[in-house]
Amino acid sequence: MTNTGMNMRGKITFYEEKNFQGRSYECMNDCSDMSSSLSRSQSCRVESGCFMVYDRNNYMGNQYFMKRGEYSDYMSMMGMRDCIKSCRMIPMQHRGQFRMKIYEKENFGGQSHEMMEDCDNVMDRYRMNECQSCNVMDGHWLMYEQPQFRGKMMYMRPGEYRNFRDMGMSGQRFMSMRRITDSC
Repeated sequence: MTNTGMNMRGKITFYEEKNFQGRSYECMNDCSDMSSSLSRSQSCRVESGCFMVYDRNNYMGNQYFMKRGEYSDYMSMMGMRDCIKSCRMIPMQHRGQFRMKIYEKENFGGQSHEMMEDCDNVMDRYRMNECQSCNVMDGHWLMYEQPQFRGKMMYMRPGEYRNFRDMGMSGQRFMSMRRITDSC
């Protein structure tokens, strides 16, 4: 496989212990349940690509964005309380525009706005108190619970999201959104 092909696929290696010690598990695509490969993971190395990692199986729970680099103790670095249980590779090098329509209420209710650029504060820009559903038409996005791209985040790929509870984010409201443009 050429370097170009490798970068398109992505590669992340998880280690049982901090500082890349103990047994390891190499992943080059989505993994909904890592428990059969590792009992726990406390460090990882992203060799290529970008990944979302989750603290629950089946891409649920708290999510963290990881790009190329070494994470010798990601639990303390990111404030995680639990080990990574699943991961999803983010397809990179999106060509074309980014489009997402956000809605104030669940099931595409309330006011709505179509976005094509990052938004650091939906309250200031759109006068929306919160975002509880969305439709991602083009590109991949990160949504954050606080303005200025802070707090818990959620990865959104193209599709309809009627409510965020179904994704393990009950009670979550999102106040800023960012396009994933990194080529990792």
